[in-house]
Amino acid sequence: MGLDNKEQITLHGGGYELDIKLGIDMLQTAVGVVANYYLEGEEYIDNWGIKWKRCYYQAKYGHGSYTEMVGHPLEDDGAIDLYKPPDPFDENIYIQAKKLIKDYGGEFAIVGVVLATIFEAAWYLRGGIDKLLLDFTFSEDIANRILDIPMNYHLEAGKRLIELGCDLIWTGDDIGMQTNMLMSPKMWRKFLKPRMAKIFSEYKKVNNNIKIAYHSDGYIDPVIDDLVEIGMDILNPLQPGPVDISNLKKRYGKKISFWGGINIQKTLPFGTPDEVKKEVKQRIKELGEGGGYIIAPSHHIQLDVSIDNIMAFFEASKEYGKYPLKF
Repeated sequence: MGLDNKEQITLHGGGYELDIKLGIDMLQTAVGVVANYYLEGEEYIDNWGIKWKRCYYQAKYGHGSYTEMVGHPLEDDGAIDLYKPPDPFDENIYIQAKKLIKDYGGEFAIVGVVLATIFEAAWYLRGGIDKLLLDFTFSEDIANRILDIPMNYHLEAGKRLIELGCDLIWTGDDIGMQTNMLMSPKMWRKFLKPRMAKIFSEYKKVNNNIKIAYHSDGYIDPVIDDLVEIGMDILNPLQPGPVDISNLKKRYGKKISFWGGINIQKTLPFGTPDEVKKEVKQRIKELGEGGGYIIAPSHHIQLDVSIDNIMAFFEASKEYGKYPLKF
């Protein structure tokens, strides 16, 4: 079953009651590829032509599900000529954003999410990271044509979210692993930096005061200077281990803000509530002086994290995240 834009936004829409109850300051609304991650159904084909299948798992504190891609519309080279991407000018995809801004825009920071902005969306379409990286080396024309598809879509979608009144646009692609980048910095600068620079520039033409966050898990130290150069305002998610968090404030604290940093691989799932509180205090001490820090986990909280640790995170954030900082 394929989904049109109107069906997509109906399925993806949700409430914000829990966010508000917990005291979260930023409310998010997603469009584009990322809006298709967790739609309803055991299998579905989204409006990009990507086929998804629901997978189930059991974790320490319950069972859940996620979706995996099992079909890719541009896996065959010849499919590119016939491919028709979704329409970023379709106002149906902004229904949730309009309602969120209308209901909460004066009280919360509204985040327009266009993640999987270029690289991730491109390899979703192509059929895997390895296939697209091979294109980078052996089939540059194909690579460029595919990269331009999500770039052009998320460019227009982000501009529309800014026009509607979002305070922050959340962009990004996972380009890092635990100890290295998924590609060389040279390759990133060739294929992705110019496209991301164009997106950032066009967003700021719509509203020069818009804040732009860039997300990548893992180690991306070699290109942080490049991201700052092209106009990134906020770095996310500051994955502990791959990222040298203690040095970030010193290197970039006068240029950008930071978002994330609480360890989702170790402390939250395996630590005690006291250890969670200790890490929260440490992150605020490292990154919060003088402002410029949005405290958050370094990824989604999963079902291996106890309620006690989740509450310890929120309680410590409220306790230590007040100015003047007292450490």
